[in-house]
Amino acid sequence: MSTSILPGERPDRLEEECAVFGVFAPGEDVARMTCFGLQALQHRGQESAGIAVGDGATVMVSKDLGLVTQVFDEASLAALEGFVAVGHARYSTSGGAASWEAAQPHISAIDDVLIALAHNGTLVNTNALRARLVDEGVQFRSGTDSEVAAKAIGRVTQETHHLRNGIRRAMEELSGAYAMVLASPDSLYAFRDPNGIRPLCIGELPDGRGWAVSSETCGLDIVGAQYVRDVEPGEIVRFNRDGMHAEQGVAARRSAACIFEYVYFARPDSVIDGQSVYQARRNMGRILAQEAPVEADLVLGVPDSGVPSAMGYAFESGIPYADGIVKNRYVGRTFIEPTQAMRQLGIRLKLNPLRSVIEGKRLVVIDDSIVRGNTSKKLVQMLRDAGAAEVHLRIVSPEVLWPCFYGIDTDTRDQLIAANMDLDEMNAWIGSDSLAFISLEGLRASVPDARRQGFCDACFTGDYPVAIPDSVAKKSFLTKKDFEETYGEGAADKARPRTR
Repeated sequence: MSTSILPGERPDRLEEECAVFGVFAPGEDVARMTCFGLQALQHRGQESAGIAVGDGATVMVSKDLGLVTQVFDEASLAALEGFVAVGHARYSTSGGAASWEAAQPHISAIDDVLIALAHNGTLVNTNALRARLVDEGVQFRSGTDSEVAAKAIGRVTQETHHLRNGIRRAMEELSGAYAMVLASPDSLYAFRDPNGIRPLCIGELPDGRGWAVSSETCGLDIVGAQYVRDVEPGEIVRFNRDGMHAEQGVAARRSAACIFEYVYFARPDSVIDGQSVYQARRNMGRILAQEAPVEADLVLGVPDSGVPSAMGYAFESGIPYADGIVKNRYVGRTFIEPTQAMRQLGIRLKLNPLRSVIEGKRLVVIDDSIVRGNTSKKLVQMLRDAGAAEVHLRIVSPEVLWPCFYGIDTDTRDQLIAANMDLDEMNAWIGSDSLAFISLEGLRASVPDARRQGFCDACFTGDYPVAIPDSVAKKSFLTKKDFEETYGEGAADKARPRTR
């Protein structure tokens, strides 16, 4: 759940950075297909949208701030003619506030040839790469790490004269999380970081009409593409008139797929690495019922991601499930400045309780995560105001204790309620009758069908699969208590995480 619809408030959940989509399909309306794919992936980013199309001779791009349906209409799609396309929907976690310059795809020139890059994730060595490229005379229009990646690929390709070699060489320099799709005038490329942190999958269009790549399988479904496989960690996959060609760009490392894709980020109808997201969430609720039982009258799920888990909790516990919280599905981000009074009621813009269902009842309320705690506090109070006798919060992810640097909207440890309070303090501050989180072992057990069982769980453990440079991590690992104390020898070291 989130209060990000109100200016000045940070969301009480982890926010995904973006979605990517690509198509190679001669004879098809690739711009329109990409637009449909981005609409299916709109949940991953709502700040800006863009599509770039290659027609064999050049690459054209159209992008702007807003939802996919706000950015593209019949006229703009008709102007994007070609047979290869990449698309992007953005939620900014790096590069500052939303801006046209930060919107993707990013264009880079290789002599007289243009390429367009769309990126999901975050690079941790952006500053060093940018400084080197600036010294080499490369100019930038935005502050995003994605533009740095696009310019790096373009710069290296100028030296090697082969785009695949340029991508490979750039991958050797990029550090962090990335799932990228790239369009040249005549080819589509898809590639992932060597840990496979961010998802990317391949689909084939019926009757051999072409190929599609997407952040999630739900993007493939909407264009009628049959899921083939995921892009492997460190792999480069090229699609052109000769078909699909795959090669290893950089050596794969320890698998570290983001486990939060299953908890919240992905759509429930998606399949990631062989694991149904919907079934994983049912499993989370079932396991949480075993780990944190409670006597209650009803189980409620916080829409939308908490609902499958609530059904799993209800099934395992024997407590009836009920639709006790209604979501307003027509509320997006707003730029209307609210009064303070309205800010206090902000959660009701998205969620409203059904008094006739919950009045006088002891409730188990299932949610995906607690990050900052502000919305959880408001939700509990809203349910009590609607007549709930008891409110027991059950969370299907462990406590978020560490910031993420791989494409999720948490910068510093002092933002995270669980890093600054113990369980009893959190429960008292939120105002719930009881509070419990699933164990890390329980969360891992909820995804038994995932082909790779190695996950990035750094936000729970501080065990980062990619080393975080000191220049990026400066003060990020300090809690509120740490900041209040005088900096002394070893103070920062105590708050530093492990790196595997």
